Amino acid sequence: MKRLAILAAPLLMAQAPAPPASLTVTTADDAIARAPASHWIAINPDDIMVMDTAAGRMVIQLAPDFAPAHVAAIKALVKAGRFNDGRIVRVQDNYVVQWAARPVDGKEVVSQPPDVREQRVRPTPLPAEYERPAKGLTFTPSPYTDSYAEAGFVSGWQAARDRKTGTAWLAHCYGTVGVGRDMPPDTGDGAELYTVIGHGPRHLDRNIANVGRVLAGIEPHAALPRGSEALGFYKDEAQRTKITQVRLASQIAGFSRWQMMDTASASFAAVVQARANRTGFFIRPAGAADLCTLRVPVREVAQSDVK
Repeated sequence: MKRLAILAAPLLMAQAPAPPASLTVTTADDAIARAPASHWIAINPDDIMVMDTAAGRMVIQLAPDFAPAHVAAIKALVKAGRFNDGRIVRVQDNYVVQWAARPVDGKEVVSQPPDVREQRVRPTPLPAEYERPAKGLTFTPSPYTDSYAEAGFVSGWQAARDRKTGTAWLAHCYGTVGVGRDMPPDTGDGAELYTVIGHGPRHLDRNIANVGRVLAGIEPHAALPRGSEALGFYKDEAQRTKITQVRLASQIAGFSRWQMMDTASASFAAVVQARANRTGFFIRPAGAADLCTLRVPVREVAQSDVK
C-alpha cells in the first residue's frame, strides 16, 4: 500500500518537458496520482534521519550532494547517539524549529542567539557549504521568475543558481533543514539543526548550510509553544521538548522506503502547471508561483511495494 505525503561536465540544464496529453490534469494531487513509477526517484535509506521526540516522529532527508561534509558530520553524530536525549531549544513563530544534540562535558544546551552567546572553537571546522559548483548538476529551471536568483530544481530538490559564479544551492523553503552556527567564520558542526516552519526565509540562502528537508512529521513540531526569549529560544529546561532517539532509516529494520518525484519529469511539469493555474476555485488563476510554493512531491512506500 502506498501513502502520499506532499510537502520539501559542463553546467547541465534540463528544460522541464511539457506534460503529455495523458498527464493533462486539473490539480497537483491528480498529477501526483497519475505519475508513473519511472517519474519517482528512490531515496537512499542511509540519507534519511528518523528523529523521535516527545512530540512525535520527524523523518528527514539529508542532501549529501549539496553539503557532504556537514551531512557526514550529522550521520556520525547520529551513529554515536549524540542526538539521543537532545532537546528542541527554539521555536520561533513563522520561522524555525531548532534542536540540539546532547551536550558534551556537562555543558548547557544552546539557549541564546549566536551574536549573544559565547563563540565556540570547533576542533575540526567544516567548510562553508552554503553553495556548490553547478558543474555536473542537471538544473531544471522554474518557468517563473524569482526575486533572489534563478529558481529551479535539481534531482528532486528546490534549488537556485547563479550563472555568473557557476554555483547552485538548496533554497530555504518550508521544511528545509539547515545547520545552526555561531557568528562567522563559524560554519556549525551539525549538532544544531533547524527546520523552516514559516514563509520561506530565502534571505538565508548562501548564508547557512542547508542539509536536507523534512519528509514527514513536521506538523506536531511546528505546533509546539513558541519560545519567549530572543529569536524564540526557550528560557529554561522545563520548556524544551526532549529528543528520545535519532537513527538513520538504514539502521531501522523494516523501515518504509521513500521516494521523491523526478523534477525533470513530465509529471512534475504537470504539478507545477497545476499549482500555478489552480482551476475551479480561482477566479483569476495566478499564472505563476514562487519557488517555495512549487513543493516537490515525496511519498512513503512500504518495502513490499519496492520493485
